[in-house]
Amino acid sequence: MELSSMLDHFAEELRLARATSGMSQTALAEALSYSGALVAKVETCERRPSLDFARRCDSVFGAEGRFERIQRRISRETVVPWFRDWAGIEQEATALRSFEPLYVPGLLQTEEYARAILVGAGLFAADEIEQQVTARIDRQGVLTRDRPPLLTAVIDEHVLRRRIGGSEVMRQQLRHLVKLGTTLPRVRIQVVPLSAGAYPGLDGPFVIATLPGGEDIIYLEGQRHGQAVDRTDFIQQMVEVWESIRAEALSQQQSLDLMAEVAETWT
Repeated sequence: MELSSMLDHFAEELRLARATSGMSQTALAEALSYSGALVAKVETCERRPSLDFARRCDSVFGAEGRFERIQRRISRETVVPWFRDWAGIEQEATALRSFEPLYVPGLLQTEEYARAILVGAGLFAADEIEQQVTARIDRQGVLTRDRPPLLTAVIDEHVLRRRIGGSEVMRQQLRHLVKLGTTLPRVRIQVVPLSAGAYPGLDGPFVIATLPGGEDIIYLEGQRHGQAVDRTDFIQQMVEVWESIRAEALSQQQSLDLMAEVAETWT
């Protein structure tokens, strides 16, 4: 189905479930802890449902994940074309090893930071930016689901000090990183300090995803394209690069301490 068809499908299922349950939009809104206006807009396809909204619908109607499955189809169609295949791999992975020398990885971004990144890129119209922000935040549900992947993210210290969206955006983003690294046991965030000088990671960002069968896939992203690579020789080379980068990084606790310290410098 096309994106519009998937939105129609979600809206139709929601209207049907609500009618079958004998609920008004107001009653459903109260049950979902969302506004009646939002429920109305979802039912008329004026608003794309979030992952949280879909999960609450499943809970209220006992739908056994039907609304979440439709929402995930919508989200995959919303992301930029070159990222769609990887978005599916990301959701299936049992482990993700991510290196980013330029900015905070998407799975760890706050909404305000993500918006500032997308605005700064200059690739999207205003309405498209909001769609991309929503899709990016929805992807983060993978970190808090049942049996989430083990995410190990290594970032360059420059990421902590590069102004994206202003001081308040940066302060909240770095505090968010500390919170994730402290409260989610399956999330590990490490920082390569400025003192490392030249190291292999300066050649660019990448992600290594480990799938349920144990095989690895590498994702490389450029300005307007992305590439998933599963060649054995290339994977072996990138795993070696990953190990070299990890060797330069501070420990988890040292990294959390540094992030918390730099957060308070953004005033």
